[in-house]
Amino acid sequence: MSIKPLRVFLSVAKTGSFVAAARELELPPSSVSRYISSLEEELGQRLFYRHTRAVKLTEVGDYYFAEVREALTSLDLATEQVKGSLLTPQGNLNINAPVSFGRLHLSQLICQFQQRYPDINVELMLTDAYVDPVANGSDIVIRIGGFEDSSLNYQTIADEQFVLCAAPSYLETIKEHTKNLSQPKQLLDFNCLVYKGNNGRRNWFFRQEGKPAFECIEVTGNLCSNNADILVQAALAGQGIILFPRWLVFQYLATGELVALLESWEGSERDTPQSIYALYPGNRMKSSKVLYFLEFMSEFFGHSDPYWGKRPQPTA
Repeated sequence: MSIKPLRVFLSVAKTGSFVAAARELELPPSSVSRYISSLEEELGQRLFYRHTRAVKLTEVGDYYFAEVREALTSLDLATEQVKGSLLTPQGNLNINAPVSFGRLHLSQLICQFQQRYPDINVELMLTDAYVDPVANGSDIVIRIGGFEDSSLNYQTIADEQFVLCAAPSYLETIKEHTKNLSQPKQLLDFNCLVYKGNNGRRNWFFRQEGKPAFECIEVTGNLCSNNADILVQAALAGQGIILFPRWLVFQYLATGELVALLESWEGSERDTPQSIYALYPGNRMKSSKVLYFLEFMSEFFGHSDPYWGKRPQPTA
């Protein structure tokens, strides 16, 4: 059996579309269809249910997908090592990351990485939905929050740092109240711009430096959204107060467009500390391109002291 039909099969299974797979593989859709039909005929099994706009794996196809994916991954890793790419990493590196984090922080990182390792081609996909790197076929998945899946390897990129902040224009309108702002519970008197995800509006959590427990504050305001950038822009326009990761707003803090509040308190969107981490299947650790990227990323961001954590210095 030729390997080419198997790679076409994996692409169709991952994308859920003959057209999308053709685009990914740079093949005519008719060729993709012929490869799949030939593979099904050879196996004597139907691998996909065909629908008007998409295709879906059959039960047999789902089993075959898992086995073929692992087999081709092992084959690619063996080929990579035989070629000596442990010394010169090469090949395709598939990375998945959250939208805002990827937009703000991965472009420069990947550019510098590829300048150092020009034989590595990177495919970066941005989505805020949870992605299983095994099922998705990603080499590295960057995620933010807690880590629970013990079946995956992971590397912490940086500790998550939240900052409570607002624009000077908003602070001017409430200056009589904010001059005595010292407790998170006082935020109940202000307009707080809150993120609302699939699980509803997010509460804000705070704890004093050195204290173990977070206190939940059910803040309210006249704007909530499932898009963090919308809320940041509203805060910049002077609409209210936001609590977001420092990596999302560090540039505005540096320019003074946003001002940090309650800096003696540690903020969070959960009642436990959060981290930014990279997930990867165990077998990817045999790949030099993954090893080199993880090392490069750790060096670029700085685990214990990420560049977005630098607090603005007062101007003379």
